[in-house]
Amino acid sequence: MKSSKINNVATALKLHTFKHNKNFKKMRFPNLEESLNSRNMQTAYDVISKWPKYEPTKLYSLNRVADFCGVRSVLYKDESTRFGLGSFKALGGSYAIANLIEDYKTKGKLPSEITIATATDGNHGRSVSWGAKLAGCNAKIFIHAEVSVEREKAMSELGADVIRINGNYEASLAACKDQAKLNNWLIVSDTSWAGYRKIPMEIMAGYSVMSKEILDQMGSSKPSHTFLPIGVGGLAAGVVAPIWNAMNTDLGQIISVESHFSQCFLDSIVHGKPTTVDIKEETLMAGLSCGEVSEIAWEILKPTISHCMSIGDEGIPLLMKYFSKGEFGDECIEAGECATSGIAALLIAKQNQDIWKRLNFDHQSDVLLIGTEGATDPDLYNKLITESE
Repeated sequence: MKSSKINNVATALKLHTFKHNKNFKKMRFPNLEESLNSRNMQTAYDVISKWPKYEPTKLYSLNRVADFCGVRSVLYKDESTRFGLGSFKALGGSYAIANLIEDYKTKGKLPSEITIATATDGNHGRSVSWGAKLAGCNAKIFIHAEVSVEREKAMSELGADVIRINGNYEASLAACKDQAKLNNWLIVSDTSWAGYRKIPMEIMAGYSVMSKEILDQMGSSKPSHTFLPIGVGGLAAGVVAPIWNAMNTDLGQIISVESHFSQCFLDSIVHGKPTTVDIKEETLMAGLSCGEVSEIAWEILKPTISHCMSIGDEGIPLLMKYFSKGEFGDECIEAGECATSGIAALLIAKQNQDIWKRLNFDHQSDVLLIGTEGATDPDLYNKLITESE
């Protein structure tokens, strides 16, 4: 019965594009002096692991999915409990703010005199709002037209001033940049561009704590296949860098997963350079709705992602429901929309014999999925899992 349910949801999923990355090279982890490196990743872990209420999030075994796919294991990193914010984003923006405030304290400036600004689909803004509250500074959060009222409310309740902009994520980022320049606000963005690298790098260093925990939790094992959801690419880069550092030339298959509405990384791989997507329609997986890859993330992901996938929204609510009912393993898991992207891509690959073969899956494969978020919009979450069939 369980296998039948997994098969049912697998057939509901839709692949839009699958590409091999010709830039992929199995090489040793480089000494990235001005980017994400072993030193700043270790520093982030040393700092974040001492925060109040820090504890590693769980790495669940989705044993029924593993049996269905015929692989040794499918492991799911559950970020739904991270610092009570329900998302991996709690690791990034908050860490960057803490570093930024310390720098300004040495210059004699009080936290209350500092205003932090960012653009967000919801989760990064919640992390920045929380981090600003902890640091005692002000927060201006720019959101686009499609960000839900519940996500807006969550940021406001943390004390942030939330500003809604017509248009997509890129429009909200442009407004954030303009207003920050005009008002001398400090931008804490999880995407990078020419001349803006330090803070996005620190955010990715914060995200790398996830992989540090994963590698510790896996012990002597290492993932043979890792599915990474990509918005601007910060999460994916933060996760892949420690794995790359640990595995070097034994780096397994690293597969990017995007919504076909915003497949900026896949298009960038096709064109061989960062390529912007003008988002015309919003995906249900709101955190993936980003039309431009981060400059630093591109540098890390271009040589490490082996294959790229873009998927549709079909089947996402049903995946969320099955997670909540414990259909994929022995535990009931609160998985938000973006958190299902990895398992969606895995099941799509399983349904396609050619893709499965090209990804070199076998009975000894250990698959890693990143559960990026829980019910960050509880009303939407409940609606989706209730109405899914």
